[in-house]
Amino acid sequence: MNFYQNEISLPAFPRGFHLITDLITASLPEMKSIKVGRLQVFIKHTSASLTINENADPTVRLDFESHMSRMVPENQPYYRHTMEGPDDMPAHIKASLMGPSVDIPITNGRLNLGTWQGIYLCEHRDYGGRRKVVITALGN
Repeated sequence: MNFYQNEISLPAFPRGFHLITDLITASLPEMKSIKVGRLQVFIKHTSASLTINENADPTVRLDFESHMSRMVPENQPYYRHTMEGPDDMPAHIKASLMGPSVDIPITNGRLNLGTWQGIYLCEHRDYGGRRKVVITALGN
C-alpha cells in the first residue's frame, strides 16, 4: 500500500460554503497512481469545516450559509467566548456540527464522487483567512 500526504494553504474565502474539489485534487498529483484507495482531507482549524455536497447549483451553497446562520446565530447572551468577535463562537459550533474532515474513495486515480458531489470548505468566520488542510491518499 502506498501513502501520500501534502499540507496546503487554501486561499482566503469569505464566510460561506465554497467548492474546493479542484484545489484538493491538484495538490496531490500522486493520487493518479492509485487504482483503489481513499483520500482524506482534514482542516486544521476550529472555526471552519469540510463537507461533501452539491457541486452544480451555487444556490445550494447559499442556502447552507443561510440555514447555518439561522441555526447557530451570533450575539447570543449565553455565549461566554466573545473576545474574538461575534462570529467566532458560532463558527466553533458550526465547525463541530459539520466536522473537520471528509473521506472519499479513489478509483483508477480519480475521486469516486457522485455526479453532483464536490468538496466544500465551510468558512464560518467573516474573515477567516487562509486555511490549512492536510490531504492524505492511500491505496494500491
